[in-house]
Amino acid sequence: MRKGETVGLVGESGSGKSTLGLSILKLVPSPGKIVDGQILFDSKDITKLDNKKMRMIRGKRVSMVFQDPMTSLNPLMRIEDHLTETIKAHQKVTQEEAKEKAALLLGEVGIPPERAKDYPHQFSGGMRQRVGIALAIALNPDLLIADEFTSSLDVIVQFQILNLMKKLKASYNMGMIFISHDISLVSEIADKIALMYAGQIVEFAPADAFFEEHLHPYSEALLNSVPNVQLSDQKLSYIPGMPPDLVNPPRGCRFYPRCPYAKDLCREKEPPLIEVKPDYMVKCFRYDEKRS
Repeated sequence: MRKGETVGLVGESGSGKSTLGLSILKLVPSPGKIVDGQILFDSKDITKLDNKKMRMIRGKRVSMVFQDPMTSLNPLMRIEDHLTETIKAHQKVTQEEAKEKAALLLGEVGIPPERAKDYPHQFSGGMRQRVGIALAIALNPDLLIADEFTSSLDVIVQFQILNLMKKLKASYNMGMIFISHDISLVSEIADKIALMYAGQIVEFAPADAFFEEHLHPYSEALLNSVPNVQLSDQKLSYIPGMPPDLVNPPRGCRFYPRCPYAKDLCREKEPPLIEVKPDYMVKCFRYDEKRS
């Protein structure tokens, strides 16, 4: 992804979206670990950096907004202290300067300055998520990873938070990985779509092209299963079967057991990620037949 872009990382629960986000920060909880591949950031492979160098990247260059704002905030700390400690850990500023910046950050996310002395339990879910966003942007990161950060909020608050993120993204010129299982929500903010299935990215494309072409059979099935509120008599579609066991995945294509286009080749051999045109990749042997 390029600087300033938003990539929507979409997939079913358990597909590996959050694990991918944590991998970028090298925060995969034990016994999980990165066993193969590269994570390139500014042409440097993050997987080869030691803990000291990673601490210089986490928060400062790459930050994350977590799914549950209550568990990512210390209930014994005032909101202001969350921010000032983060700022002082990475920048040489006085306590007063850190407080001034904390007040500015809270203002940017729509929290009145007089609430800075409050504790997390005194905030609603939406307000706590705003605090999480303020923490994530406190050091002006190049990349923000937003992990299902609106899933616990009602629809109206989701819309408000989404608009806030669009505004902050433009203001800070930061890239964003927007992780969600809600493809309709992702369509509101993403420049590109990365679709995950069973721990693998099966389609990666510009957002407009993805919604128009969706070359992978899983993409087609997923989009067909999204209800259309304008069609009251629409028959709800679903994807038959279950995702594979990732402890013992199938030998060939992981979507093979659920795919209406599958052939013997798909069962025996894993398809490569094929670049079908610039910035558009799909992991499927039969994408061309499906397109025609």
